[in-house]
Amino acid sequence: MVIGQGQRLAVVGAGYVGLTTAASLASLGHRVRCADRDATLIGRLQQGQVDILEPGLDTLVAEGLASGRLRFDAAARDAVADADVVFLCLPTPAGPDGSADVTAVMAAAAQAARVLPAGCAMVIKSTVPPGTAARIAALLGRPDVAVVSNPEFLREGTAVADTLHPDRIVVGSDADGAAQRVAALYAKLASPVVITSTASAELAKYAANCFLAVKLAYLNEIAGLCERTGADIGEVAEVLGYDPRIGASYLRPGPGWGGPCLPKDTRALLHAAAGAGSELGVLRAALAANQRQQRDVVDKARLALGGSLAGTRVALLGLTFKCGTADVRDSPAIAVAALLAAGQAQVTGYDPAVRAGVAGIVVAADPYQAVTGADAVIVVTDWPQFRALDWMRVCGLMAGRTVIDTRNHLDPAALGRAGLCWHGTGRNRLKTSERGGIVPSAREAGG
Repeated sequence: MVIGQGQRLAVVGAGYVGLTTAASLASLGHRVRCADRDATLIGRLQQGQVDILEPGLDTLVAEGLASGRLRFDAAARDAVADADVVFLCLPTPAGPDGSADVTAVMAAAAQAARVLPAGCAMVIKSTVPPGTAARIAALLGRPDVAVVSNPEFLREGTAVADTLHPDRIVVGSDADGAAQRVAALYAKLASPVVITSTASAELAKYAANCFLAVKLAYLNEIAGLCERTGADIGEVAEVLGYDPRIGASYLRPGPGWGGPCLPKDTRALLHAAAGAGSELGVLRAALAANQRQQRDVVDKARLALGGSLAGTRVALLGLTFKCGTADVRDSPAIAVAALLAAGQAQVTGYDPAVRAGVAGIVVAADPYQAVTGADAVIVVTDWPQFRALDWMRVCGLMAGRTVIDTRNHLDPAALGRAGLCWHGTGRNRLKTSERGGIVPSAREAGG
């Protein structure tokens, strides 16, 4: 066998990361068996039914099934038994103390220990604390099986593109030759490969996510300062973006970061750091600043509504943590809704990707139904559909005139012509009015 070419791979876990990993590796020419204990999920995948809202993933799965390079199994044991490389793509949710719960990863490794073929490699794709690979190696007790860390750097909404066109491929190993063997699986991708120890690879994933969290929290705080000084965050961010030491991405203000990764990973790294005797005060401050950002959104609504939320009706446009996904996990919208409800406001909401009920929010069938009778509208997720709304109609349906645009997504001039009062984030409202509305520049849109 030529290393890296057409290898037999097993992917344990058919969730977001596992399914994307399996389908992408199959597209690179490998024979992949993806296993998950959810038999219903496996049955749907065997029929080519992809439940995850992720551009291109359904096509990639269909192509893999048609070529015979991608299979789905309900029994991980069967998938693992003849694999050259086994990928663990299992959830590591936050525990009550913020630590990453690696129970599922450890359990899968233990179950596979007895059936792993001699000479195979076990690859940890899940986000795990430094030292997890070493723990798994000790658990396996198999000197003939190398344990490798190969963290994912996927963004929901661009996961397929991020897998097949990654900024970098990180492979961590403490065994001679194992890292090169796993790196060779990606030989068709023209991306830089960074070889590290397992602990460095594990920590690098956390460090990358948490750096983005710090950057976003800082930018949001600067946006708040802009509102108090007459500066404009769009102009300030453009200046920052031209500095190559800072970069233009992640320089758009918003209601605070959320989703399945950043909140979980910041808390997990803080917990791991505390266990190692390190404070990570900057990261702790960023987490606190992010929570303040969501309170600031609600305070802005409270002020616009006369100082009290009691008895008001507020409509949220956007419930997912970002556009392009159906994921509401740790969404800023959910946090904002909870704070509004605590102030005795009635909350309705609409999101083009959310149909099921969301705790504390009455989910409307369309945006116009959501805003009917609302004293204020808060745009939380920057779905393109919201810019295209008939804002004259929205004004006629609302009881009030306040629109709080947490992501500076809308055209302020269009809302002004409709008779609505637009409140952006970190925007100089006088300059905005003079320009006839600010549309985010290409540099901002890249954030």
